[in-house]
Amino acid sequence: MNSDLLLGAVGMSSLSIRPGDTAVASSISDLPVISTSSLIGLVESACSAALAEYFEPGETSSTVDIQLSLLSGVGVGNEIRAYVTCVDVQGPLLEFSAEINHEARLIATATVHRKVVDRVSFMARTAAEGMLAEKKTP
Repeated sequence: MNSDLLLGAVGMSSLSIRPGDTAVASSISDLPVISTSSLIGLVESACSAALAEYFEPGETSSTVDIQLSLLSGVGVGNEIRAYVTCVDVQGPLLEFSAEINHEARLIATATVHRKVVDRVSFMARTAAEGMLAEKKTP
């Protein structure tokens, strides 16, 4: 990955909120508004869109940290959009600034840290850790 080109990379993702995207469906609360987990997924999707053209063969990225600030709720049937910008690159670690909007209204902001990884090595390590955890379970 050419990290010099990543600074300033932008991405966008949208979601039409369905009943399954709500806090009720996620058993988080009794409010039929977009769930936190759906907002996180939307932001991660926008980050992936921002990075897609910069990956070398075999590379991908994984979120290592996300800080989300909710400003307002949005209900079923509405469309929301996440816009992200890569604001810092430190080797394989990337930082994104994100805004989520419903029409002109800002409903959330986020800071996302992602790490560029080799896909095969990442999955091999994940599988090995899973196998070790299974052996420890009686």
